[in-house]
Amino acid sequence: MGTKQTKGCQPGSSGESPPAQHRKKVSPRERGDFLTSLVVKSGEKFGKGGGSSLPPYHRRICMIQDMLVLVKQGKQEEATELLRHLRQDLGMESTSLDDVLYRYASFRNLVDPITHDLIISLARYIHCPKPEGDSLGAMEKLCRQLTYHLSPHSQWRRQGMMKRKPQSCLKAVLMGKPQDNTVDLSGIPLTLRDLERITSYLQRSSEQIDTVELCFTDLTDEMLLQLLPSLCLLPHLTTLSLNGNRLTKAILRDLTETLKDPKKFPSITWIDLGNNVDIFSLPQPFLVSLKRRCPKQGNLPTILEFGEGQVSDLESQDG
Repeated sequence: MGTKQTKGCQPGSSGESPPAQHRKKVSPRERGDFLTSLVVKSGEKFGKGGGSSLPPYHRRICMIQDMLVLVKQGKQEEATELLRHLRQDLGMESTSLDDVLYRYASFRNLVDPITHDLIISLARYIHCPKPEGDSLGAMEKLCRQLTYHLSPHSQWRRQGMMKRKPQSCLKAVLMGKPQDNTVDLSGIPLTLRDLERITSYLQRSSEQIDTVELCFTDLTDEMLLQLLPSLCLLPHLTTLSLNGNRLTKAILRDLTETLKDPKKFPSITWIDLGNNVDIFSLPQPFLVSLKRRCPKQGNLPTILEFGEGQVSDLESQDG
């Protein structure tokens, strides 16, 4: 995908630099080194263990914050490049900002359409800044919304610190009955040893559960596979939230195979897999199986595993 002239901007707008007093001219090599170090630092900002030891959402939140700083400093090119890294990290694979802004404007990421919409809005503010009004204020608002969406909501603090729920919260949840038919373990860091207790609780309370929230729990593929036999046998489970974890697209194979059996997940209507490692679109059999379980739900998304030839089909379906 080649870069093209962005619609809606004047011929020089995408390459125009902010006023000289706000911007320092740097060579492409220096700019590349700067961005590389910035992306690395973004993964380390929330912990000493480095980006690889932290869930993906830590890195993504830091990239948003660093991007806002660059915009405030008048470093549009650097902010645009960091936004490109963020888009790729979130599965918006196009490297052409023009494609993201316009060609795929109707494109909806199946796994996380909210993030996709916010990223498109951010790209517009960075790539085509408006001279009138409080453009920076609007961008700050978008960054706050995206940060909130990609972080453990109830745990987020203005100081930029993540305070996870203590392990004692897990014990409290597993001792009582599901409140509002919901097992809410979100924000509690889980280990393999915790899974046996959770499995036992799910089996014991199976008739009272319609929602299970396991978001931001450090869940891995291995851990989800251990929980899957108990989860898929919950007769009234409608929603399973798995966002903000360490899951990879490899787990989709197991989930899809499980959904092919109508006796498993008999009442499920949606499985939230957003904000994980590299799960960006869902296989067609996965969606077909969900559709069979909830035929009255007419707005199930369409598969977005597309090539160049399928873009027009997607756009016509949106129309």
